[in-house]
Amino acid sequence: MANDASTVFDLVILGGGSGGYAAALRASQLGLDVALIEKNKLGGTCLHNGCIPTKALLHAGEIADAAREGAEFGVRSTFDGIDIAGVQKYKDGVVQGLYKGLQGLVASRKITYVEGEGRLSSPTSVDVNGQRYTGRHIVLATGSVPRSLPGLTIDGDRIISSDHALVLDRVPKSAIVLGGGVIGVEFASVWKSFGADVTIVEGLPHLVPVEDENSSKLLERAFRKRGIAFSLGSFFKGAEYTDDGVRVTLENGKTFEAEVLLVAIGRGPVSQGLGYEEAGVAMDRGFVPVDEYCRTNVPTISAVGDLIPTLQLAHVGFAEGILVAERLAGLSPVPIDYDGVPRVTYCHPEVASVGVTEARAKELYGADQVVTLKYNLAGNGKSKILKTAGEIKLVRVRDGAVVGVHMVGDRLGEQVGEAQLIYNWEALPAEVAQLIHAHPTQNEALGEAHLALAGKPLHSHD
Repeated sequence: MANDASTVFDLVILGGGSGGYAAALRASQLGLDVALIEKNKLGGTCLHNGCIPTKALLHAGEIADAAREGAEFGVRSTFDGIDIAGVQKYKDGVVQGLYKGLQGLVASRKITYVEGEGRLSSPTSVDVNGQRYTGRHIVLATGSVPRSLPGLTIDGDRIISSDHALVLDRVPKSAIVLGGGVIGVEFASVWKSFGADVTIVEGLPHLVPVEDENSSKLLERAFRKRGIAFSLGSFFKGAEYTDDGVRVTLENGKTFEAEVLLVAIGRGPVSQGLGYEEAGVAMDRGFVPVDEYCRTNVPTISAVGDLIPTLQLAHVGFAEGILVAERLAGLSPVPIDYDGVPRVTYCHPEVASVGVTEARAKELYGADQVVTLKYNLAGNGKSKILKTAGEIKLVRVRDGAVVGVHMVGDRLGEQVGEAQLIYNWEALPAEVAQLIHAHPTQNEALGEAHLALAGKPLHSHD
């Protein structure tokens, strides 16, 4: 492999997704010489196959629902159907605009950007396109891909992944969604808004099973009202083609048929065949284990994003990339409290949370030391205007701080910013209660919930 002065850097980053490019931008800002290597498109899964395009589809679905429901607001509107080519054009326009902006940002920071499939060749080098790039430090940020199950082949035709669903040239008449986590319920929500018949299959007892159980039940109630079917508590057994679609069989013997099957059981790390183990990097089920500073067992190598066993969220990748860059630049970054990371599922209605669930709080502090409060959005003026139902649930330590905020309702993802401040600054309910929240807003519901938890409810019953 060729190697000269132009290929020697302070930092070489393998992977240009959320974690990788965040590390590159921050490291460059701090004066480090950076090479960023990406085999596909800068921006990775989030920008091209995840966060951004799915939320564009969800917004198109929101517009479709609004057209159907105009009469409820005294607006004479009709829904004539989905122009899928138009939806794809809108979605792709959003992605392309952000992509061009990101490319310009990386270029403006004078980061050496290398297009090509890189492979770790030593604890201090990455080979790509016949060239060796050497760094004082290496950051692994190779991301993730959709998972499948043994015996279940994703063919891109009738059995598809989220990648295929994003570029589907039609709205399926019917769909089975295998997996009731974030990806599954978001696509179920989109397709229902577009007019498809949707059934979610989730082996665990609830949809969005990592959320507080109250949030799961509220979402299930809302999905029933929307006509989204779901089967809970029995795992997938097999799938087969029918004359015009797919049949799915569960372990309990139930069967479901639809035009397409979306496999949405999560994402697995991209780590095989990239030289990690040969360079001495410890592995665990394909993931790269790290410490609280994202350091691997190899002193010259860090890892961030979906490649490591932390929350698979773009903003977590951003934070991990920034943390690594600041550590390598000699600063003293604070390790990430992953419980304090805001989490949003952008279905209709939205599910948003930060902190720990009630069940987890009882494990940590003892059942007798946990206090909860539910504030129904029926008492919130703006939510009433929007015709959205849901709740805000607070979890606190008795006579102590709020340790969990769990919200269900349209647009409540926008309220998770204040919620994360409440959790991360260890706020007492009385401290939040004394803050004035604008009326009428949904943000006000968060304030009213804390008023009630502090013992002085306003627009709610004692």
